[in-house]
Amino acid sequence: MRWWLVVGAVNAFLSVAAGAFGAHALRARLPQDLQVIFETGARYHMYHALALVAVGLLGLTRPSPLLSAAGWAMLAGIVLFSGSLYALALSGVRVLGAVTPLGGLGFLAGWVLFAIAAWRTAP
Repeated sequence: MRWWLVVGAVNAFLSVAAGAFGAHALRARLPQDLQVIFETGARYHMYHALALVAVGLLGLTRPSPLLSAAGWAMLAGIVLFSGSLYALALSGVRVLGAVTPLGGLGFLAGWVLFAIAAWRTAP
């Protein structure tokens, strides 16, 4: 479960870097609507980076295959949801937004798996 702590911390770092990049380097280069899209990607990236840390912390005391599945679903969500929003904002290719809901499904699945794992492993 230390893996999820590290993956969560790395993703938190990346989301802060993306947020700073969006706020400073992209402010003058992107139209407002694309800036908002980029910021949404960074915000959800951070939320789910912290969720990965929670997966790791819970897994230290109550390891579960469901927790690992939750972590993988959330990581896939970060790549698909935040990644597609970053790519859309930077490229302007709107069709990339079609990938975003798949990432949202990854997030939803991750939270459901996390909840089930937390319920089943509770003392």
